[in-house]
Amino acid sequence: MGDFWVFGYGSLIWRPGFAHVETRRARLYGYRRSLCVYSFVHRGTRERPGLVLGLDLGGSCIGLAFRVPGELRDEVLSYLRERELVTSVYLERTLEVRLDKNGAGEGSTVEAVAYIVDREHEQYAGALDTGHAAAVVRGAVGQSGKNEDYVESTLEHLKALGIRDHWLEEVARQVAPA
Repeated sequence: MGDFWVFGYGSLIWRPGFAHVETRRARLYGYRRSLCVYSFVHRGTRERPGLVLGLDLGGSCIGLAFRVPGELRDEVLSYLRERELVTSVYLERTLEVRLDKNGAGEGSTVEAVAYIVDREHEQYAGALDTGHAAAVVRGAVGQSGKNEDYVESTLEHLKALGIRDHWLEEVARQVAPA
């Protein structure tokens, strides 16, 4: 099998954790980046959930597409499934993403593995307003650390890539101490 692509929109942007041979900025249509998943493990607990990102229906999302050599398909998919499907709140899908133009001025559409939120799962938080999302994030801690750090790190990496997420920026502003 040939090379394949993986689409990252949150922590996969700043910590992919798998071998790849190319990284391109990309846009996924039909889904948006959203703090719509209650975290019971990595950024919160069942008693005090945090919020992590999911790809939810609507709009579009700018992220990164990683090209993975075909011979690593089984290894990388196994890693991603172990990482992303811990509680089955995400569904693995192959979706079309539009790659930004490269140095040669070429942009193209490719199929990429992406993890979208399962709206029927108990961890689906839905479309929260910024105040509610900030209240959930503030003070939540899980196995991977503080929920605030997750939001801040995501925004720092998005900013470094020239990607704006106004909703997430507003959540972070409301989480920050006055």
